[in-house]
Amino acid sequence: MSEKDERHAARMRRKKEVVDQKVGAADTVRGVFLIHTGNGKGKSSAAFGLVARALGHGMKVVVIQFVKSRSDTGEEAFFRVQPNVSWHVMGEGFTWETQDAAKDAAAAQAAWDKAREALADPAVSLVVLDEFTYALKYRWLDVEPVLAAIAARPAMQHLVVTGRGAPPKLVAAADTVTDMTLVKHAFQAGVQAMPGIEW
Repeated sequence: MSEKDERHAARMRRKKEVVDQKVGAADTVRGVFLIHTGNGKGKSSAAFGLVARALGHGMKVVVIQFVKSRSDTGEEAFFRVQPNVSWHVMGEGFTWETQDAAKDAAAAQAAWDKAREALADPAVSLVVLDEFTYALKYRWLDVEPVLAAIAARPAMQHLVVTGRGAPPKLVAAADTVTDMTLVKHAFQAGVQAMPGIEW
């Protein structure tokens, strides 16, 4: 073995010891609360990747979309026909399109009522609240009852929340938070939203 190979092997042994210690210390088994936030693309896409992963394990999934109103997305077309997925498009559309705060607030409350049902159901293994952060940002919902419902969900139920500007209290309650940073986006260069990529 060359000196370079020996150094690499020694580094990997040390790294394996550190990783093995961390894996050994992770002894808690329970549902996980994740947030995908930030200005970058991919928050909902990452959540739908988790839907696919959960389905691969035979789990029951509920997806509730808070702002989005279109039902022609690729993800809905694919997942809605899966027997273990319950898919709910409950938004009125982007706020700059609706221009009706009362209507948006009522839609958010109806979506939250559906979300509370899912969060209380021990048969549901994964709940996705897509674009949920806006319901808190625009004060369509109060954060404290939301946090209480999240804390009271079944012990093994996973939850994923997506949307920009996740409020600090929600972030504090989450187990895993990913802030997706925008580096560059095709739309900024005049490229239209493309099926299979944006919807």
